[in-house]
Amino acid sequence: MKIKIGPYTNWFGPYQLAEKLCFWAKPVEDEYGMKSKPHWVHQFGEWLAYGSVEPEQEVGEITSCDRGRRPNTWLHNFLIWIEGKKNRKIEIHIDRWDTWSMDSTLAYIVLPMLEQLKARKHGAPQVDDKDLPKELHMTKKEKAAFDKDGSTDSKFFKRWDWVMDEMIFAFDSKVNDGRWEEQFESGDSDMQWKRLENGNYEMVRGPNDTKVYDQEGRKAYQARISNGFRLFGKYYESLWD
Repeated sequence: MKIKIGPYTNWFGPYQLAEKLCFWAKPVEDEYGMKSKPHWVHQFGEWLAYGSVEPEQEVGEITSCDRGRRPNTWLHNFLIWIEGKKNRKIEIHIDRWDTWSMDSTLAYIVLPMLEQLKARKHGAPQVDDKDLPKELHMTKKEKAAFDKDGSTDSKFFKRWDWVMDEMIFAFDSKVNDGRWEEQFESGDSDMQWKRLENGNYEMVRGPNDTKVYDQEGRKAYQARISNGFRLFGKYYESLWD
């Protein structure tokens, strides 16, 4: 398998061109602490895009949603044409052995991506209470606040961290190729063959066999792995940064 996926392409339109042309204009800070080029640079970009600058709407003024819908300039159309020629570079080659154990093959790719996403993420989705331990459930008051205006509580991001940890646990166990099962075994194996009267053989435990297998422990561990994969499928579209 060979995979090469390049970065997303960056949109470059009239407004971005205006910022490049007005390189000497220093960014200014707004009331929210965000820095951007002066407003006149934005107006210059608007002129490059539409050939005119719409007057700013007055406070309290009501205008049609069609306000500002103007034909593009040839420059705007040219930049759109260039944008249409840009493609994100994606090269994927799959060898025949990559699908012999496709679940394991994908785990080697998904695991480091999940780990990086958890370390770098800037947001989190809403997680259903039924997917979480009770200590992370929302209270009625918290749920009412979220339903009303999307207000988040102190455990909002902890819930997503828990879900991501369970996904990582599942894929890490898959990468370990079943070696996690060894922790549920103890003792030494001494299996022997016993010949039966009909000529067949039966496998029996020898006198030195002390092998013990924790079936309940293994079952619980496997259930956690399976749940991690279930969460991965359910919240797949929430895996963004």
